[in-house]
Amino acid sequence: MQKNIGAPQGFSLSDPRVRAWLFQIITVVAVVAMGWFLFSNTQTNLQHRGITSGFDFLERSAGFGIAQHLISYTEADSYARVFVIGLLNTLLVSFIGIVLATFLGFIIGVARLSPNWMISKLATVYIEIFRNIPPLLQILFWYFAVLLPLPGPRASISVGDSFFLSNRGLNMPAAEATSAFWPFVVGLVITLVAIVMMTRWANKRFEATGQPFHKFWVGLGLAIVIPTLFALVFGSPLHWSVPELKGFNFVGGWVMIPELLALTIALTVYTAAFIAENVRSGINSVSHGQTEAARSLGLRPGPTLRKVIIPQAMRVIIPPLTSQYLNLAKNSSLAAGIGYPDMVSLFAGTVLNQTGQAIEVIAITMSVYLAISISISLLMNWYNKRIALIER
Repeated sequence: MQKNIGAPQGFSLSDPRVRAWLFQIITVVAVVAMGWFLFSNTQTNLQHRGITSGFDFLERSAGFGIAQHLISYTEADSYARVFVIGLLNTLLVSFIGIVLATFLGFIIGVARLSPNWMISKLATVYIEIFRNIPPLLQILFWYFAVLLPLPGPRASISVGDSFFLSNRGLNMPAAEATSAFWPFVVGLVITLVAIVMMTRWANKRFEATGQPFHKFWVGLGLAIVIPTLFALVFGSPLHWSVPELKGFNFVGGWVMIPELLALTIALTVYTAAFIAENVRSGINSVSHGQTEAARSLGLRPGPTLRKVIIPQAMRVIIPPLTSQYLNLAKNSSLAAGIGYPDMVSLFAGTVLNQTGQAIEVIAITMSVYLAISISISLLMNWYNKRIALIER
């Protein structure tokens, strides 16, 4: 009788597939059981201590002021609005820090590879100093040693009669939207679409005919002409409010309070030192033959760096750069050390102390930082895939 090779052999622990499924089921059951035990134990302890759980506290009035808020806020507003303000303040310092740290880190990283001895050594000294000092100490230094000793508003440091630096922070002009703001936004969208279409057409034309097209200058022209036409037709989209000294403080404009300024400077300087090393290692990973080939084609050092070296180095720079962005976003929680009203200081600090809802507040705060980190990772992974080498 012929044996049926495709017939099931039955349940056997000697089968690797059976063992794999069995171990996975056991792991899932163990994780669920542990989670249920922790949840049940927490509920029991809360009931024994008479602590009510839930998120109803978010609807209660906060009853305290906040030094900086990007949206309107009064002491009568709810804890839910306090949460939004803390979230926006965290996103603000994270966004500014990431942009400035990236810009400064790339400059320092390229400077460390400079053939100029002085520039290279200065970049090395910067990296070795700032990356080896804990970020909290740097935050405290910039806040207590640099910003607070500054003169008051009447004797502030003025730049162009528009920017004023004092111990109250950095006062700067603020843009206020007018009735022509949304038509101007439509003009920007049209400009972006036009530039994308022009770029695609120029690339196809170059692939078909080999004739180059001045994409940069045409794109720059579109970016200037179209928004300008919308501004001429509908009026200025923004009105600038310039700070003015009245009494003992400035009125108008927007102010970066000393806490935000110190936190932004410290995180930027600290993270830029690590980004500079990522940039240096990425550039060194590119074969020197690429530079020699570019020189043989007549390219100067500047265009060689921009068009040949940096695009190839980005494939090595992006993965560790993502980690530095995540570190900067998480290090923003050190703002509690100087009282900047971020998520940790404002929501996990003041709100937790007033409401006593420790589990709910900490769970929300942890979820926010998790969501921020995952969002940054997804965005950077998407960009990394776009620039990755594709084998043919």
